[in-house]
Amino acid sequence: MDIGPIWRAMLKNKAGFVLIALQIAVTMTIMVNAFAIMQERANNVSRESGIDEANTFALVSVSFDEYDSEKMKVLIDEDLALIRGLPGVRNAVATNSFPLRQGGWSMALQLVPGTQTADAVGSAVYFVDEHGVDTFASNVIDGKNFTPEQVTWKPLDDNTWPAYGIITEALGKELFPGEQGSYVGKSFYINENDPVNIVGVVERLQAPWEGWSGVERSMLVPQRRSSEFQRYVIRAEPGYRDELMPQIEEMLANSNKDRLIRDVTTMDEVRKLAYLGDTAMIKILAFVVGMLTVITGLGIVGLASFNVSRRTRQIGIRRALGATKPAIVRYFMVENFIVSSVGLIIGGILSVALNIAMVEAFSLEPLAWYVIPIAMIALWTVGQAAVAGPARKASSISPAIATRSS
Repeated sequence: MDIGPIWRAMLKNKAGFVLIALQIAVTMTIMVNAFAIMQERANNVSRESGIDEANTFALVSVSFDEYDSEKMKVLIDEDLALIRGLPGVRNAVATNSFPLRQGGWSMALQLVPGTQTADAVGSAVYFVDEHGVDTFASNVIDGKNFTPEQVTWKPLDDNTWPAYGIITEALGKELFPGEQGSYVGKSFYINENDPVNIVGVVERLQAPWEGWSGVERSMLVPQRRSSEFQRYVIRAEPGYRDELMPQIEEMLANSNKDRLIRDVTTMDEVRKLAYLGDTAMIKILAFVVGMLTVITGLGIVGLASFNVSRRTRQIGIRRALGATKPAIVRYFMVENFIVSSVGLIIGGILSVALNIAMVEAFSLEPLAWYVIPIAMIALWTVGQAAVAGPARKASSISPAIATRSS
């Protein structure tokens, strides 16, 4: 079929076609950039935290009585001994926080002592004992775990930090940019003047704040705290988590009546809550894109139906002169293909321009190369499907009826 005559015929009534082309362009621009945001959020939701989430849960013990420091140390050790002694428990640790919890401790680290400078690197800090690495399921890729001798209790009124630390690989790359080889044995300073020697490196252990730009930067320190508020993280053997949760809660409550056991939660629940905003955003954007696509399809149907009713006599004459039904259908399909192509070309340019602006303004990831071609194919398909009905209706017009119409 000759595209030239179709294009010239469209130019005689270009208002409707321009509106549809612009609608397609706007739909594509929004669709592509919404998909880019959805993809980034989905990647965040699915990224690994570094711990054995399927088998890990946490709870909090809050004591009512004001025990002295030595008494609290004994109670904490008794709690951990009870928990670790249960069948199905792989390990447990008392710690200040864990990945995705939304609350925790962070410190600035630097390579030289003294007042914090602009080169300082922020890191999440987890206070643990020698059981922390295994409880968090952290894969030590270099160095070793803490020894029991390296683990200390925080002295009262003493802010000195432990002399040892286990860092994530991401934190090592940030602290020592461009350096090759092992980070084990290197040192940095925390709290301005306290040196910390790196004894181990774990592959991954996320910070408690999933939206933080340094979410992969974390550090384990061998220090325990004898406060009335204790958070226990328990890693169960596969298949034992749900059975152990109520069992441990009841056991701890019965072992000491002067406290409250609360905030019993699985890592699945923690992850769901942490990424609630991201999952909601994905659903909202998917709904918006779906509605825009439907509205665009309805616009194409409306324009095609209007053109069919307006060209009834013309179509009838073509049928009388020997045009076949497939030829009539093909005419409308090609016409819509041209309109869609113009709209998609404009939409592609607008999509790239908007993405560049969004990358600069919101630090988003640039569009993947395949997103725009996929969006074009999808909208082409929607357009052709939308015009198919009116085109078939046009092809069924009787030549005799058409030629009698005025």
